[in-house]
Amino acid sequence: MTQYLVSIHRPDDYDPSVAEDEAMSRDIDALNAEMKVAGVRVFVGGLQPVSSAKSLRARANGTVLVTDGPYLETMEHVGGLWVLEAADLEEALAWARKAAVACRAPVEVRPFN
Repeated sequence: MTQYLVSIHRPDDYDPSVAEDEAMSRDIDALNAEMKVAGVRVFVGGLQPVSSAKSLRARANGTVLVTDGPYLETMEHVGGLWVLEAADLEEALAWARKAAVACRAPVEVRPFN
């Protein structure tokens, strides 16, 4: 079986205390339980707001520069993720469809090497 990253994307200004209601939390909890029962869930985790990110860049002299904020300046960032073990891409996409509905957010699916 192949492992897939299913990542949830949120806007920079996403505030879960405002955007996430009880219904959304129940939907995500139900999806997590369904994934666990199906035996596909390897790992799941939500991330703190992008404002808490630190970026590290190796420099030519061997030092590492640490800066506040995300590595990429974009309108959306990863807000959470699942690592799933699925038979194929179609199965991973079926779970990702459920994730997009439960999280009310765009979802990206990528296989691991």
